[in-house]
Amino acid sequence: MQGEFVAQLHELSRVGKVIGIVSGKGGVGKSLVTSLLAVAMNRKGYRVAVLDGDITGPSIPKAFGISGRAAQDEQGVHPALSKQGISIMSINLLLENTTDPVVWRGPLVGGAVKQFWTDIIWKDIDYMFIDMPPGTGDVPLTVFQSIPVDGIIVVTSPQELVSMIVEKAVKMAKLMSIPVLGLVENMAHFTCPDCGSTHQIFGNSHIEQIALEHGLPVLAKLPIDPMIADYVDQGRVEELKDYGLERVAAYIE
Repeated sequence: MQGEFVAQLHELSRVGKVIGIVSGKGGVGKSLVTSLLAVAMNRKGYRVAVLDGDITGPSIPKAFGISGRAAQDEQGVHPALSKQGISIMSINLLLENTTDPVVWRGPLVGGAVKQFWTDIIWKDIDYMFIDMPPGTGDVPLTVFQSIPVDGIIVVTSPQELVSMIVEKAVKMAKLMSIPVLGLVENMAHFTCPDCGSTHQIFGNSHIEQIALEHGLPVLAKLPIDPMIADYVDQGRVEELKDYGLERVAAYIE
């Protein structure tokens, strides 16, 4: 199905593998996983890009400490570069003020993500990660149909409700013939800094059960760690440790 609608890159662009980071609902840490995976691949020496497909809730530039607007010259629009050289494109890099809301209907949002693929100059990228909005609506459909996605990673959290919604994302990907590379569980546990004991604040995990039902690997389980929030808020996500995502990076190579 994808080949019928695939969009062409800018003539000056070159992109290798494309990995979509998806979730069935919001608030599970999809943008965090996208950022950490991009950092992990960058540390391995690859040229990495992040396409922020969450048009109405862009958070990638903030996590990387990027402000201002995307650069433009006679060739076209260029993505911003993080401190470590990761190429990043987000709607916030095109707005006059980063707090301006994007009040668009679905087709416009999907069209903007498609233009990030076709109109931005992505030079010599080995791995591109697409941070997609939650759910199975217009934007994921547009991405799956128009961008040659090599596979997706589904992000979840321990609540049982989320488990049900994850299945929707997995089934949509299979319906669109997009390989599901595996699952990443965020906020899996919290380790008390005083006594060292581990607590499952959001209840028992169901990720192994979902993975078994769909024949998928559990790629990583990320903890609840106040340092993560602090560093992301400060735009220092590239300074965080990998939290096990180095193994995921090796898996998708």
